[in-house]
Amino acid sequence: MNYEHYFGANREKHLAELKEVLAIPSVSCLSEHSPDMVRAAEWLANKMTEAGLEHVRLHRTNGHPIVTADYLHAPGKPTVLVYGHYDVQPADPLDLWITPPFEPDIRDGKLYARGATDDKGQLFLHIKAIEAILKQEGELPVNIKLCIEGEEEITSPSLLHFLETNQELLAADVVVVSDTPFLDRGKPSITTGLRGICSLEATVNTANTDLHSGLYGGGVPNALHALVSLLATLHDERGKVAVEGFYAGVPDISPLMKSEFAKLNHDEEQLRKNLGLDALYGEEGFSFAERIGARPTLELNGVYGGFQGEGMKTVIPREAHAKITCRLVGDQDPQDILDKITRHLQRHMRPGAKLSVQSGVKIRAYDIDPSDRMLRLAADAYEEVYGTRALFTKDGGGIPIVEAFARLLGAPVVLMGFGLPDEKLHAPNEHFNLENFDKGLLTIVSFLKKL
Repeated sequence: MNYEHYFGANREKHLAELKEVLAIPSVSCLSEHSPDMVRAAEWLANKMTEAGLEHVRLHRTNGHPIVTADYLHAPGKPTVLVYGHYDVQPADPLDLWITPPFEPDIRDGKLYARGATDDKGQLFLHIKAIEAILKQEGELPVNIKLCIEGEEEITSPSLLHFLETNQELLAADVVVVSDTPFLDRGKPSITTGLRGICSLEATVNTANTDLHSGLYGGGVPNALHALVSLLATLHDERGKVAVEGFYAGVPDISPLMKSEFAKLNHDEEQLRKNLGLDALYGEEGFSFAERIGARPTLELNGVYGGFQGEGMKTVIPREAHAKITCRLVGDQDPQDILDKITRHLQRHMRPGAKLSVQSGVKIRAYDIDPSDRMLRLAADAYEEVYGTRALFTKDGGGIPIVEAFARLLGAPVVLMGFGLPDEKLHAPNEHFNLENFDKGLLTIVSFLKKL
C-alpha cells in the first residue's frame, strides 16, 4: 500500500481537522474551561468513531473526561495501547503570540497553536494512522486500544484512579506515547527514561511579628538568615546533594547509555555561551547530558520573605519560605526523599527558628532497558522513514502517568515522539513542524506493521 500517496492526498483535510481541535481552549487547570474540556473529549471520540475504531466511550471522572476506544480483530497479534492527552497549558502571556493561541495558523511549514505539539498534534497522528490502515487494508496488523485523558498538565489525578480500577480494559503488550521531542530536526530519539519528581515548601518562623531592625537587629533571629543558611547545607561544593541517603536507589549509568549520551555530541561550551553563563554547573564527574537525563537533582524554585516592595524597609522578617523540587531517577521513592530532606532541614535549623514543611507532588521515575525489543522496532520504523536511526536518550522532565502504566499494566512504554526541542511547548507561539506531521504518520504505520 502506498501510504505516502494516501497521506499526501488527504493532507489538507487532515490539517483542517487538526485545526478544529486546536481551536478548542482545553486548559485543564482553569475551571472556566471545563465546558471546553468536554468539547475536546467529544471531538476526539467522534474522530475515533469516524476512523473506524470501536467501543468508543467517554468516561466521566471527578475531573475531566477520559476517552477510550479499541479495535481488537487480530488474534494472536500484540495489543498496543496508545496514550495521549487533549488538555493544554494556559496561553499566557497572550501579547507575545504572533497569532492568537486558539486560532491555528500555518506559517513557514509550521502549525502554530496552543497544543500543536503538546500534545494534540502528536496524538492526532495516531488516530489518522489507524484510520489510514483501516481504509487502505480493511484491517489492522495488531490489536489497538486508545486511552486519551484531559489532565496530563495537572499530573493526571483522575487517570491514575481510572487505570487502577480498569486494568483489564487497558491491558496491553506495549504502551505507545508520542509526547516527547527529537534531538533536532531529522534526528529522531526514543526516550528510555523519565525522571520522577517530588516537591515541598519549607517555611521558617522566628518571632511572633516582624521587628524593627534598629531596635532588635543583632539580638533576635532573622527568618531569612535562618532560611538561607539552611538552604546552603543542601549541596556540597562539588554540586552533589548533601542530604543523607539521597542517592539510595540511583543506578549507575550503563555502558550502553553512556555511549548513547556520547552520541548526542552536546557542545557544552556553545551551550554556556547561548545561555549567557560564565560556567555550567552540576554534579562533578558527569556530562551535561548525563546530569539532565540520568542523575537526580534538588533545586530551589523560589525563595521569598520579608519586604519585597520598592525602596527600603528596615525590618527583621518573622517568616521566610522556600519552594523545592527534586527530579528523581531509578528506584528513588518520592515520599522517602521528602522524609530525608525534612530530617536534614530539621537537623540544620538555627537556634531560635522553627521549621514547617508541606509536601506536594510525588511521581516516580520511569526507566526501560534500551535493548527492549519494542524500542528496537520503534527505532527501525524511524530509520525506515527518516533515513537515520533514532538514538536512545533520557528525558529530564516527566509524563506523570507513564510509570503507572508500566507498573500496573506490566507493559513496556515506548516513548516515540515527533516534536522538536524548539517548538515552544508551554510558551507563546507553540507550534508543530509539518515535516514531522507528514513523516510521523508514516512512522506510526511502519511501527504498527513491524509489531
